[in-house]
Amino acid sequence: MKKIHIVLLVLVAVAISAMTVFFGKDFGTYETFASAESSPGKDVQVIAYFEKSQPIVYEPLKDPNHFTFFAKDKKGTVRQVKCVGAPHGDMDKVEQLAMTGRMTGDVFYCTKVQMKCPSKYTKEGPAGMAMKN
Repeated sequence: MKKIHIVLLVLVAVAISAMTVFFGKDFGTYETFASAESSPGKDVQVIAYFEKSQPIVYEPLKDPNHFTFFAKDKKGTVRQVKCVGAPHGDMDKVEQLAMTGRMTGDVFYCTKVQMKCPSKYTKEGPAGMAMKN
């Protein structure tokens, strides 16, 4: 091998290592509310189900940049979630939520929410339309 090839391989390895260090939190696994509570001050990703029996609280005149709802993780623990931004219009139809944030006390402060709708994962799509395989 030429010296230039060896240098390029070393640079690629260093770049991959640096990306893992800087963006490592995005490559992690999903947590539960209990494990998020055991890591105070650390951003984690939690998969939860929207708790439809509880209301979404959004008061745009008081605070247009935050809303609150309740979610249940895969272990069955229900926690209040305070989220940045305005709620999505179809929030009540959401099946699962992938949330990024941190626990403070019994409240999960969420900075990013990805909604997973059930129609996306079934053979029948929105309004009874057949989905392609």
